[in-house]
Amino acid sequence: MKHKLILCLVCCLLLTRTAHAQWIVTDPVNLAGNIANTIKEIATASKTVNNTLSNFKEVEKLYNDTKRYYDALKKVNNLIGDAYKVKETILMVGDMTEMYVGAYKKMLSDPNYSPEELSAMAAGYAKLMERSSESLKELKSLVRSGVLSMNDKERIELIDRIYNEVKEYRAATSYFTRKNISVSFVRAAKKGEMARVNALYGSADNRYW
Repeated sequence: MKHKLILCLVCCLLLTRTAHAQWIVTDPVNLAGNIANTIKEIATASKTVNNTLSNFKEVEKLYNDTKRYYDALKKVNNLIGDAYKVKETILMVGDMTEMYVGAYKKMLSDPNYSPEELSAMAAGYAKLMERSSESLKELKSLVRSGVLSMNDKERIELIDRIYNEVKEYRAATSYFTRKNISVSFVRAAKKGEMARVNALYGSADNRYW
């Protein structure tokens, strides 16, 4: 019973407002679902990026519109057990999107990639976004109705599975980003353009992927 109560309360705890925020989560129970829908839109938009910064602006806008939810969620503290994993799962999806949007925008201005390579990268990110979106939709379903239809063991196992799935997607996004950028570094080294590439992507110490 305690676990069920915690899981229900996490949705209420997601309701966070700062002095600078001008919005309120009016329906916290749908937070995971709302983010899942936006991630799905990002994945769809990514398939039509067409290798230009102007076409990428829609992807960036969708991420910025959702970022406020991630920022608010980060301020929710002292969660344990199921509630903590629900929060961390949503935040990992936020990390994935940040890696994609931040890195791919730089790749679009990097002459070391061909248009075909950029398209392939966008498709790879889109697939990872789609999978994480499906995981969040499943999480939303659990938070909304699963507490009434599942026993503690089943609920905990499902949350753990979703958490671990998203954790793998996040690791894959980080690896995919690093591998893609490493291609540019190799090509830049051959052309003697390391300074330019370092300036674009930052030093190894301050890269966030």
